[in-house]
Amino acid sequence: MCCMQDPSGAGPAGMGFMKMMQMHGERQGSFPLIGDKFPPMEVKTTHGMIKLPDAYAGKWVVLFSHPGDFTPVCTTEFVSFEKKREEFEKLNCELIGLSIDQVFSHMKWTEWIKEKLGVQINFPIIADDSGRVASRLGMLHPGKGTNTVRAVFIIDAEGTIRIILFYPQEIGRNMDEILRALKAMQTADKFRVAMPANWPNNEMLGDEVIIPPPADEKTAATRKTGGDMVCEDWWFCHKKLGK
Repeated sequence: MCCMQDPSGAGPAGMGFMKMMQMHGERQGSFPLIGDKFPPMEVKTTHGMIKLPDAYAGKWVVLFSHPGDFTPVCTTEFVSFEKKREEFEKLNCELIGLSIDQVFSHMKWTEWIKEKLGVQINFPIIADDSGRVASRLGMLHPGKGTNTVRAVFIIDAEGTIRIILFYPQEIGRNMDEILRALKAMQTADKFRVAMPANWPNNEMLGDEVIIPPPADEKTAATRKTGGDMVCEDWWFCHKKLGK
């Protein structure tokens, strides 16, 4: 069962634990962060070779890693991502998965998902059998061996990393939250606003958005004189979109 996740963290055949950890150490401290351009790379996937981020120019991308093929939590995640795929596409966003597995493992696993669960996985999966992509992106964390954590990178249409999320191997991701974060980021960009907690269902503001704080005293002084916003104080103003 070479495709099963090894609970000892031994990783794929031919990739020893010490070599993988050495790669991890070499990259530690130089991982791309929010606001950085996604590092250019060519990756092997179930859809063939893909150049990132160039292949998705003009589109947003959700790149997510999973610990291993043929594992229960990852299987539920892939089914959930596929069922939400059209919602992501409506937001001009493409999905791409990744794990430290070989491409034939990805292919057999997605074949199993289709045969047993009736779900066709239509997005590409990166076969990072050397672990270099995961290492470059900071997806290998201490104590987890050579399996990636559940990372999520949301990359905008210009190839800039806008959101990074990490989940432990034990907990599957919430696809609605990833969709919410994507919508919130796109809305913040479009209207030059900030988004409150739990937007669009904030306990205080509902679906209203927050106006960024003023940059000077003159702007601050005019904040509470009316207009299309409601101000709790000069530094805390909000409004409904479309006003």
